[in-house]
Amino acid sequence: MNLPFILDITIGLVFIYLILSLLASEIQELITTILQWRAVHLKKSIEILIAGDVSKSDDDNVIQLVNDIYNHPLLQSVNQEAKGFLTTLPRKFIWLLSSILNKFSLPGEKRTKSIFGYVRNGKDEARKQKHSAPSYIPAETFATTLMDTLGLPKLVQKLTESRLINFTHQQLAEFEIILSRIEARIDNTDAHIQQFLANTRDEFNQTVSESFKLIITDFQKDKIDLSTSLNRMAKSVDRYIGCFAADMPEHELLNNALQRLKVLRADTFDDIEQTICLKGLRPGINEVVQLISVGSDVQQEFIKEFQDKDSEAYQTFQYLSQRLEQFSQKLPPSVVGNMATLAKRAQLKAKSTEDGVNILRREIEQTFNNSMERASGVYKRNAKGVALLIGFAIAIIANADTFHIVSRLSKDTAIRTAIVNSAGQIVETNTSQNLKQLKEATDQVLTDISLPIGWNQVNLNQQLPKATGNNQFTTPLIQHYFTMVAGWFVSGIAISMGAPFWFDLLSKVVNVRNSGKKPAVSHRE
Repeated sequence: MNLPFILDITIGLVFIYLILSLLASEIQELITTILQWRAVHLKKSIEILIAGDVSKSDDDNVIQLVNDIYNHPLLQSVNQEAKGFLTTLPRKFIWLLSSILNKFSLPGEKRTKSIFGYVRNGKDEARKQKHSAPSYIPAETFATTLMDTLGLPKLVQKLTESRLINFTHQQLAEFEIILSRIEARIDNTDAHIQQFLANTRDEFNQTVSESFKLIITDFQKDKIDLSTSLNRMAKSVDRYIGCFAADMPEHELLNNALQRLKVLRADTFDDIEQTICLKGLRPGINEVVQLISVGSDVQQEFIKEFQDKDSEAYQTFQYLSQRLEQFSQKLPPSVVGNMATLAKRAQLKAKSTEDGVNILRREIEQTFNNSMERASGVYKRNAKGVALLIGFAIAIIANADTFHIVSRLSKDTAIRTAIVNSAGQIVETNTSQNLKQLKEATDQVLTDISLPIGWNQVNLNQQLPKATGNNQFTTPLIQHYFTMVAGWFVSGIAISMGAPFWFDLLSKVVNVRNSGKKPAVSHRE
């Protein structure tokens, strides 16, 4: 038995494996599409990521939070579906098959629930089942969606807004104290001084108080950031102090008051970043996340900051209180713990709240990518198990007995030559592992050759020679049955390895065979 003969048998066997693997790939892709395995597996992986543990992933709060994430406009835009009766008809048929199969595969109450959650159906607010979901979600999309669903950017904005309102009230109160002391201590019999005090009070209300309110309004509308807000406040105070000094009559108490105003202005606005830090105007991202944990020390301190129920800051705080109450009812504790851990890491790297939010988003992206890598490994293992089952089924249905195939290829020169030539043609015309092109090429080739597989009488006579005598089972016949089953088993494993693997191997073997024939051609010449 020379090397070219062995290579021809190998090429024939690999070629048959390639054809059957292509069929297995088509079947597995069809099953994956009908059951939406990728989308279902992705959603389950996200539930585990959110819960932090497989055992907690079925918690109603976890599932509800993930459903809220899936209802986010960013994720809805990822899951684009065709519209129109004719275009959606095949999808509706797939959804029907999927729902029927899920009723048998899902346990307990999940049989009656939608895998992908629900959406609002018109003005009546009735729930409508979602039949599909994306099979892939970019990490940055997931991170942004999760943070928006949790409301972290809004919490940062509202907490900063509340503290800025408190800060402005404190500053206005300190200015008011200075002006009130002047009015209480100075001689009110001097008409010039009385006119100055009246004018400076009006000037304070117009230049400082009204300006501060306008600045707060602009900040609430996201027209300006925190640093710009304080810079504008500083300029308003400078204008007022300038007018105070320009119009001030010569008087010792008034001069002392002017100096106090200047000191107060310098202490508050000379170093904007220091003021922001000391006053806690820019909350840390870790502090914001801790607010979600109802009853935490951070939340209790936060509540103590806003005692005056008539203040504008308290009204803003009411929004936060309602949001926190919602979190306490539906947010799983594991989510708070996971987010707090990520927030601490983000806080160490951040220089400001804005940096902290962006770094937290990147931390979530990294965590999501790591989780999806593990989920991808689980999916591949599950897919490999399904591929084995499909491979065994195809091997039995097609009667693809590896030992019989090798025997036929070694004895039947015509079949062996036809298969080898067809395999060489496919390798030459297909340089890539594109499964669609390979399938089209093999379909054309199979019209010209017959493979040594199938339940035809020729194959059965060679696999199971008839028993002699009274046609009872004899030891040799039983051995043939065992050999045939073993051949199916080997073929099933080979088919499950996938068409790309066999095409790559076929290309290498064909190249080795062609390289081996060149010396013989040269010799004949």
